[in-house]
Formats: sequence, structure tokens, C-alpha cells
Amino acid sequence: MSGQHSGHGRWQRLRAAARMLGSLLLGATAIFGAVLIFRQGLLPLIDAAFHPTAQVLSAIRRVGILLAAVLAYWAYVRWHEKREATELQLQPLRLVLAGMGGAAMVGLPIAALFALGAYEAVALRGFSSALLGVAGVIFVAATLEELVYRCLLFRVMERSFGTAWALAIQAGVFALEHLGNVEQGGAGDVTTMLVSVTLLGLLWGGLFVLTRNLWVVAAHHAAWNFTILLSGVPLSGIEDWRTLAPVESRLVGPQWLTGGMFGPESSLLVIALITVAVVLLLRLGRRRGAFVRARFGTIDVGGARP
Repeated sequence: MSGQHSGHGRWQRLRAAARMLGSLLLGATAIFGAVLIFRQGLLPLIDAAFHPTAQVLSAIRRVGILLAAVLAYWAYVRWHEKREATELQLQPLRLVLAGMGGAAMVGLPIAALFALGAYEAVALRGFSSALLGVAGVIFVAATLEELVYRCLLFRVMERSFGTAWALAIQAGVFALEHLGNVEQGGAGDVTTMLVSVTLLGLLWGGLFVLTRNLWVVAAHHAAWNFTILLSGVPLSGIEDWRTLAPVESRLVGPQWLTGGMFGPESSLLVIALITVAVVLLLRLGRRRGAFVRARFGTIDVGGARP
């Protein structure tokens, strides 16, 4: 009899795993499919019909990609999960506070690194109007990452594995996605990057657990990235925008302090700060009852929390 119960339990877990993977596949297909349709179908039609300037077309591309992804996710939640997508509600005050928090959280250690002589300001360029376009790109990229990793991957996995395991898994996947940013680096660069970006995945995952809101977490993420860009040092291993920064900077300190080719996110000073923030966020989340226990094999997709 116990063998029958054990076999039935395994079958239930397999079915739950299949439902979870199916939900992830459906959500990812909806988001990326909508973006592809806009970029390859609707955008060329807009270009052919209205002949906008390159700058206007670039703005339309960014806004269109963001809207296509968010609307696809909304449709997925509404029709597949059969609930309101409460995580998409705009919360202006919390959004502003999150943006200020993201800027301060990375800006203060960067200022400390300049004060310690690990970073050196070579020249002041002033603000360029091109920074507005870059800010738009950064916001769209941050929002898309939060939509995929926190709203979709974390939330769907949380229903089966619970909050703790889902946080760990999405953070690991988030870090692996950034491997291409250090493809020219050595083993030390890769290891430090994986640690730092995993912690960032936990940071933004923990913020999502507390707020359950896409825009709040995206604001923190985007402000974090834009603050790094403004300081003139590498942003997640990307050098493309350093020439647009109002400050021309160079790394002169030891790599463990500067973060090397990946930038301040791989600095041990920033890693230590992120670690403290993650611990505080997760403890606060537990105290507020925001954590969900693992219920693998017993959850129903349609009745899950956001």
C-alpha cells in the first residue's frame, strides 16, 4: 500500500513539474514572440509608412519592445493564470523611492572608491544629450530583465519550489546569462562576476518578494545601472557607453577593489554591501510573511499568488 502511495506521489510531482515547465515555456514564448513580432513585423511597417528620423525610430523601437513584452505578459497572466496582473500596477511614489535607492546604493560605494584612489577622474566632459537615449535603453533593458527573471521565472518557480529555492534558482540563471560580458576575462573575473551577479539577482528578487511589483524593482535596477554609467567606469563589463559619461574615469587600484573589467559590481566593497542588503531584505520578507513554502506537486496554476 505504501508503495502505491509513493508511486502516486512521484506521479503527482512529475505532473506538477511538467505544468511548471509548460507555464515557463508559454510565458517566455508569449514575451519573446511578441517582441519578435513587433521588431520584425510592425516596426518595419511604421518605418515604411511614416519614414521617421533615425532618432525617432530608435525611440519607437525601445517603447514598442517594452509595450509588446509587458502586454504579452499581461495576456499570459490573464488567460493562462486567470488572475489580475497586480505586479504590473504603477506605484509612482514607491517607484521614485526605489530609483533613489538604487542610485544611492551603488553611487555611495563608487564615491568611496574615488575617494580611496581606486578610481581616478581623468576629465570632466559634462552631460551629453545622448545620455537621454542611453537612459531609455537602460530602463527598457532593466525592465525586460525584471519581467523575465522576477515576474516570470521566479514567480512561476515559487509556486512549486517555494520562495527560498525560487530565489536561488533565478539568481543563478540571471548570473549565467551575464557570462558573455566577461568572455575575454580570466577565471578570477568569471568567478567574481558570478558571485556578484548572483547576489544582484537575490537583491532584486528579494525586492520583488517585498513589493510584488515589476516597476519598483525595474526602477531600482535601472537607476543602479545608470549611476554606474555616469561614473565613467565599466557597466557589467560593457565599455560601449563610457565615452558618453560626464566623467572620464580610469581604474588605478587593485582589481579586487575596482572590480576590474566588469566594473564596480565585482568590487569586493560593492559585493559586501549587496550581501548586507540581501540579508536585510530577506529577513524583512520573512518577518512580513512574504515567503511561500515549497508545495511541489500540490499547487494549481490558476490559483497561485502573483
